[in-house]
Amino acid sequence: MPRFELVTVVSASPASVFAACLDVDAHTLSMGASGERAVAGTTNGRLGPGQTVTWQARHFGVRWRMTVQIIEYESPRRFVDEQISGPFRRWRHEHVLTSDPDDPATTVMRDVVDFTAPAGPAGSVIGVVILRPYLRRLIGRRNRFLAHSLAG
Repeated sequence: MPRFELVTVVSASPASVFAACLDVDAHTLSMGASGERAVAGTTNGRLGPGQTVTWQARHFGVRWRMTVQIIEYESPRRFVDEQISGPFRRWRHEHVLTSDPDDPATTVMRDVVDFTAPAGPAGSVIGVVILRPYLRRLIGRRNRFLAHSLAG
């Protein structure tokens, strides 16, 4: 199962970063390049425990939908969203937020993504060679957007 981690430092409190990470509208703005938008479930505002959102986007020239649910929620330090339907055989995204020990007004945001691509053994190769770097860049872009929007 491909896995990757990203660490982003944000000049804002963990509570502010937690709220921004769960904000459907901020996510939509951060994913403008792929036209990602919420089409079902919680389609605007902030996601909470147990809530779902269905995202529709275009990646690699293909339109897809993915529904995720907030399955773990520990405000303002951690939450996990997991795919309940969509293109992956498995998708789990853990968000962990901690105060920077040297600057309590700064948050260290750690994303841990575990996923399994469809299509068996061929999907495993595609997952490692193509999807993992692509998804890492995509989530990195989202994180930079959130960091920039919270810094101002």
